[in-house]
Amino acid sequence: MQLNQLKSNPGSRHRKIRVGRGIGSSKGKTAGRGGKGQTARTGVRINGFEGGQTPIHRRLPKRGFNNHSREEYATINLQAIQKAIDSGTLDGKKDIDLAALKAAGLVRKNAEQVKLLAKGALKAKVTISVNLASESAKAAVEKAGGKVVASR
Repeated sequence: MQLNQLKSNPGSRHRKIRVGRGIGSSKGKTAGRGGKGQTARTGVRINGFEGGQTPIHRRLPKRGFNNHSREEYATINLQAIQKAIDSGTLDGKKDIDLAALKAAGLVRKNAEQVKLLAKGALKAKVTISVNLASESAKAAVEKAGGKVVASR
């Protein structure tokens, strides 16, 4: 087979409808846009406008609120830390803190606070500095011979 012999599958390509080419084409005059006015123009259509009827976002009741004092924590599990130490992306001999977790790719670059959770097992003896840690995570790290320094 040659490049000049390649063809697309039958029915996979449709001809473009040429609008505004006379009344016999069934897409002449208004080119399928209906009458005149705002909806016949390009780029101007009011989102959420329902023809004068009260829009749905005003008919439905408000619910809930946004807590502006909420603190976001990036969560990290013990099994992820152990896996990173085994693969060599985290150094188990140094203290593990937010900067080390970011460098290893275990938390996002924009993370500001970290919470340690106890999913999985930790075999390495490490010192972990985080903002929050669950009681079971602290117990698991101390059982492995390590230490958790929680700032809260």
